[in-house]
Amino acid sequence: MREYLLTLCITAAVTYLLTGPVRKFAIVAGAMPEIRARDVHREPTPRLGGIAMFFGLCAGLLVADHLTNLNGVFAKSNEPRALLSGAALIWLIGVLDDKFEIDALIKLGGQMIAAGVMVMQGLTILWLPIPFVGNVALTQWQGTLLTVALVVITINAVNFVDGLDGLAAGMVCIAATAFFLYSYRIWYSYGIEAAAPATLFAAILMGMCLGFLPHNMHPARIFMGDSGSMLIGLVLAAGAISITGQVDPDALALFTGSEKAAVHQTVPVYIPLLLPLTIIAVPAADLVLAIVRRTWRGQSPFAADRGHLHHRLLEIGHSHSRAVLIMYFWSALIGFGALAYSVNSASMWIVLGVVFFSAIGLILLLLPRFTPRAPRWAEHLVPPRYRRRRGAAEQASAVTPGAVPTAACEPASAADEEQHPPVPAGLTGVNGATAIGPRSRFLDGRKAGTSR
Repeated sequence: MREYLLTLCITAAVTYLLTGPVRKFAIVAGAMPEIRARDVHREPTPRLGGIAMFFGLCAGLLVADHLTNLNGVFAKSNEPRALLSGAALIWLIGVLDDKFEIDALIKLGGQMIAAGVMVMQGLTILWLPIPFVGNVALTQWQGTLLTVALVVITINAVNFVDGLDGLAAGMVCIAATAFFLYSYRIWYSYGIEAAAPATLFAAILMGMCLGFLPHNMHPARIFMGDSGSMLIGLVLAAGAISITGQVDPDALALFTGSEKAAVHQTVPVYIPLLLPLTIIAVPAADLVLAIVRRTWRGQSPFAADRGHLHHRLLEIGHSHSRAVLIMYFWSALIGFGALAYSVNSASMWIVLGVVFFSAIGLILLLLPRFTPRAPRWAEHLVPPRYRRRRGAAEQASAVTPGAVPTAACEPASAADEEQHPPVPAGLTGVNGATAIGPRSRFLDGRKAGTSR
């Protein structure tokens, strides 16, 4: 565990320290595309954050190769080299896209080629455990097609969810953490060496995301771009491929009897083998809703709009940071819920815990719709969004010259009311929702004759 943590820390440190120089390079190189209609940010922000993440990946693999216990992963398996080859190719395609905006079909072809490079070096699915059937051995073509599909789906899922500052990196880090805990348990507790590469990939992926997040949290100073989102998506898929279909259920020695019975009873154990794919749950739901919404309107399913889940969270009144935290919460609930179920699938407390936290998540999701209002006497003690709205007659009396303010409105003067009229919470431009609306403070600055 100490060597895994050392690899994680070095990966995070290299990624963190390189992100600053990479940001300056991106500005000089002109990797700051114009703001599109569907974008949330309002100021041009440099991309190419994937450069720092790629060098963090290289540093993590280099350090692990020189550690006593982790050196065996490189000696007994070719999977780390396969990961590095595929990552270098997908990273190069992402860098070109961040700078020159290459065609989507070219990117798709590059993703398939990167997956094929990993398959050629041995990083592929060999068999699948299917309930009531047993282990199903895959032919070379079946394993290749399934591996390529898994890589392409995961890469695009991560790229699809990269819509808010820190969202993609945080959700991937959560999924990687849950996957690391499970794969380490298989490797250390059951002594299955086939799980060692996946454990190493998860630790490095956590370091890449943790090192980049301080620069990417709202307000982001740099975006990871496609060079980063496709890279972490590929590493995420590589961890799933490395352990799924290569760990024999009989090797776990958990159950006795026929192979079919063993596979059937170990289904809960195999749920976390797909933990890296739990990140697809949120963007996949968003993808299905987007296709239905655009088709219903008579638009192309690939037409861009502002109807994604993170856009809706902002529109109903959540701030940028709170929308990201809500997405983190649901990602953690899915990932760690599956992890807990794998440890003890017979416990009813786990199911009740998941239901309880799901209810909390729904309450947090709908919180702006049910914002409480403080009583009149306590309005000066709470933020403005919790204060009651003034009536029209009360506002008129407050701004009428010579009118005597009421007792409830005594602290506010007529001039203050005229300069700062009360605005209901949850509207565009208030309480953090300025991410999708006009930033009135800049307009006020221009009226005052400032240089901005």
